[in-house]
Amino acid sequence: MAYYLKTKKLDIKTGQANIALLNDQEAMRYGIHAGDKIRISWDHKELIAEANTSEEKIKAGNIGLYQDIWENINIPLNTIVEIEVLERAPSVQAIKKRLLGKKLKYEEFKQIFADIASGVLTRTETTYFVASGFMRQYTDQELYFMTKAMAETGEMLKFPGLVVDKHSVGGLAGNRTTMVVIPIIAALGLTIPKTSSRAITSPAGTADTMEVLAPVSLSADKIHDIVKKHGACLVWGGGLNLAPADDDILKVSYPLSLEPYSKMLVSIMAKKVAAGVKYLVIDMPVGKTTKIPDMETAKALEKKFKYLASKFKIKIKVIMTKTEDPVGRGIGPALEARDVLRVLQQKDNYPADLANKAIHLAGELLELCGKAKKGHGATLAWKTLEGGQAWTKMQELIKAQGGNPNVQPDDIVIGACKKYFVAQKSGRIIFTDNKMINTVARILGAPSDKLAGVYLNKEFNDPVKKGERLFTLYARTQERIKLASKALEKGQIFKIGR
Repeated sequence: MAYYLKTKKLDIKTGQANIALLNDQEAMRYGIHAGDKIRISWDHKELIAEANTSEEKIKAGNIGLYQDIWENINIPLNTIVEIEVLERAPSVQAIKKRLLGKKLKYEEFKQIFADIASGVLTRTETTYFVASGFMRQYTDQELYFMTKAMAETGEMLKFPGLVVDKHSVGGLAGNRTTMVVIPIIAALGLTIPKTSSRAITSPAGTADTMEVLAPVSLSADKIHDIVKKHGACLVWGGGLNLAPADDDILKVSYPLSLEPYSKMLVSIMAKKVAAGVKYLVIDMPVGKTTKIPDMETAKALEKKFKYLASKFKIKIKVIMTKTEDPVGRGIGPALEARDVLRVLQQKDNYPADLANKAIHLAGELLELCGKAKKGHGATLAWKTLEGGQAWTKMQELIKAQGGNPNVQPDDIVIGACKKYFVAQKSGRIIFTDNKMINTVARILGAPSDKLAGVYLNKEFNDPVKKGERLFTLYARTQERIKLASKALEKGQIFKIGR
């Protein structure tokens, strides 16, 4: 049975999937309970939302639409809409089945991802699905089914030319190599449409950092045009409807900074499959304070990456690197964007570790796809960077995406409030805690606040003198600085020894 209500806009943002507010007494009469899924229809359009109820915030006869809905979907105020209560989705039964330890078929995964993407599943139900990846490991076949299903519930793209890609599994502070690799590869005539997610476990992702330089939320048509003309892009994947369920899954993973390895594998490979990638280099930092704690875990993941790549005929190379230190000096979108520009523009003070790692990854990709002979990829990448072609290509991409192609590192604004931390004794830095760096940067406001972050004045193995500056905190407000300073009373970014 359908009901009819009038729309009202609520000036509140929930940060969740579609939520609509009904009057408590009226919802009770209609048999609608908080958490039920409802279909809202008007003018031959519809959306699926989760019902919430209130005694006072919405009057009978009305349905309140939170800002998340009316910012993205054009539903005029006072529109009369039809409301229909939906039955529990079949995908809920599939999630229960997974939680009970049973294997799922391809069709079940596809239904789950389709229902997540369309909003049929609630945030709670999606969270249970993500949690099932922690509780019981997926078989290789299930990982294949998941990857195929996630890719096929979104848009499957076809870009011109030889499509290649480089992807980092994340978990290491800084490490903005992608923003250096992409212009190098594109400058050499290869097609590398880079679609990135927002940060999950770190203070900045590629999309967050590129957004400092240019818009990354572009339409599918705009992205296709940019790639066709320039051979590359650096965009947020949500604009392409690429594996759309992944962004909703990311939202439930973000609050706890948790990302199951199964989710990471499927997320990465589904987007490569959907983008038509044929050659792929995976950057996998390994260290006890990174996402991948040891080589045993790294090798197990490498095996699964190779299995999935073989199923989709993607030629892949996984580069596992033991690391004790962040890559680059800046941690946080604006600070990391400064590092990237310094490398691409070959400034005197560019972070050498960021440049060297990017060159290594670009060289491996050039050799993998046959653009360079074995052992010569890094040399070709260096020439492209030092010769200025990479920066010229990045300028093209920044301009094409709506940014300022002449931006300089010092043009980028960072947090107005800052605080220096100095060494309490002389010695040498013998340990860097990536997790602590990430925690502090997030307390300061990163990645949602682009200006916030940590600048590392010293690196692993550097000698230091008592009173010498170790790192600097940046934030918009002194309150954020105080919160981060409090965290640093119980933990440390650097350990100094002899």
